[in-house]
Amino acid sequence: MRTDVTVVILAAGQGTRMRSRRAKVLHHAGGRALIEHAVDTALQVTAAENVFVVLGHQAVEVEAAVAARGVRFIQQAEQKGTAHALLCGEAVIPARTGHLVIFYGDCPLIRPETLRTLIDRQSQGAGGGTMITTLLDDPHGYGRVVRDAAGSVEAIVEQKAGTPEQLAVREINAGVYAFDAGLFWRYIHDIRPDNPAQEYYLTDIVGLLIAAGHPVGAVVAGDSAELLGINNRVELAGVDRIFRERKVRDLMLSGVTIEKPETVTIDAAVEIGIDTVIEPFAQILGATRIGENCRIGACSIVTDSELADHVIIGAFTIVATSSVGEHAHIGPYARLRLENEVAAGAHIGNFVELKKTKVGAGSKANHLAYLGDASIGEGVNIGAGAITCNYDGLRKHGTTIGNRAFIGSNSTLVAPLRIGDGAYVGAASIITETVPDDALAIGRARQENKEGWAARHRKRK
Repeated sequence: MRTDVTVVILAAGQGTRMRSRRAKVLHHAGGRALIEHAVDTALQVTAAENVFVVLGHQAVEVEAAVAARGVRFIQQAEQKGTAHALLCGEAVIPARTGHLVIFYGDCPLIRPETLRTLIDRQSQGAGGGTMITTLLDDPHGYGRVVRDAAGSVEAIVEQKAGTPEQLAVREINAGVYAFDAGLFWRYIHDIRPDNPAQEYYLTDIVGLLIAAGHPVGAVVAGDSAELLGINNRVELAGVDRIFRERKVRDLMLSGVTIEKPETVTIDAAVEIGIDTVIEPFAQILGATRIGENCRIGACSIVTDSELADHVIIGAFTIVATSSVGEHAHIGPYARLRLENEVAAGAHIGNFVELKKTKVGAGSKANHLAYLGDASIGEGVNIGAGAITCNYDGLRKHGTTIGNRAFIGSNSTLVAPLRIGDGAYVGAASIITETVPDDALAIGRARQENKEGWAARHRKRK
């Protein structure tokens, strides 16, 4: 972490080619907004108070996406070009010494190591700046980097202005720079909007520095994919794929088994312990943390949840914003919908749904149940078809089930309700009143058999 580095991230544009009502940098790849990736990269290079995000289109939403990281903001209310964005921050950015790093918020793949290399190269030289370039087989549309005999950058030539010889150059400007901060602020005012768009282009400062006798160097990035910008949904999907491939590779190298990794979706912030197995088509999203020696079943979706060691999530199961204790077994075809706590050794089986429910250690709901706004003790058995009626049409109410209680199949528990420790509820009962400890509660009509009724009924028909 360097204290002599200021980073400015350009994130004011709308991104019209995305054909979206949402600002481009708010679109997601790899489980995070593009601007989140850019800011997180910058924070591995310098401290949060030295990172500035230029805001413009949907400024409130973009700021909200990264404000918690402690970075600072520059308002570019009217977008008049990339150099104009820096001019808008001239009064906000205090540093006039050290290094000024600038890159785009829609380039989420750039690595901190690449920025550090750029800064180190700038530190070693005495020039005005250093830029990152890369080689493309098809550089059409990009500004070409023309070098002099000494290897320094001589000019950046845009596609429309290049000669045939210049357009044959494969080295392109990636739009990532490290400038001598003092020289940058001295010469940025010399940029003029002498172009059809009448905008102030940041690329023009390269020529100004060179003309003033301050050479500009270049670092060639070996992996051009790292510098991919995003202009449309196709490119967004391509970057998302790269993030996913990076993540599953890192996890597999750290001791996680991922079956058919090309089918699995895992977000950047996910943590998974060793010897856990991820089956095909699983999605593990958000800030999920999974312990060691777990198994996540095929086609399951786990979002913003915490799973302890030795947890089994069956196939086609959904777990969201929930915690699951050691040796618990969830699914297949279960749904932990919202804010649930499942304790160690509990079983939540097929077609069981939980919502804001605590399930105690060793308790079981193995089939076809709905348990909402409930607190279930330890060693409880919930029969097939049992439900908690937690909503009266106006408000939600809670159900408390004590330790070692037994809830018979197809029971209807009408909240607010308490069922005591060791109590039994007979199958098909409708329970509306408190059940004391160790009591048997039955709430159903007495069975009546009418001999011969069925035969007479068929005869009439």
